[in-house]
Amino acid sequence: MARSIKKGPYVVTSLVRKIETLNRSGEKRVLKTWARRCTILPEFVGHTLAVHNGNKFLPIYITENMVGHKLGEFVPTRVFRGHGQHVAEKTALPGKGRPGGPGAPAPAAAS
Repeated sequence: MARSIKKGPYVVTSLVRKIETLNRSGEKRVLKTWARRCTILPEFVGHTLAVHNGNKFLPIYITENMVGHKLGEFVPTRVFRGHGQHVAEKTALPGKGRPGGPGAPAPAAAS
């Protein structure tokens, strides 16, 4: 459910103040923030913010397409390593392993 229009978007005021001072001075530097739930405003466009993912800060460059989204949407907190893979069966070489076990040579026929 979307936030009420009457309330407006959730933004961290300290982050907005820092961005506004950077806009006035024309300076471009990376700002660190833990505020993943902060809504991206049009003033943020063109800046790089280092957003915390729970482990480290990941830099994201803010573009016009990101306005209205949350900062946390662009920084994943989990690493997907893929679903389980089938491991190829190891084939035993002849003569290796336990005597009489799989891969052992067949006993010689008695004459």
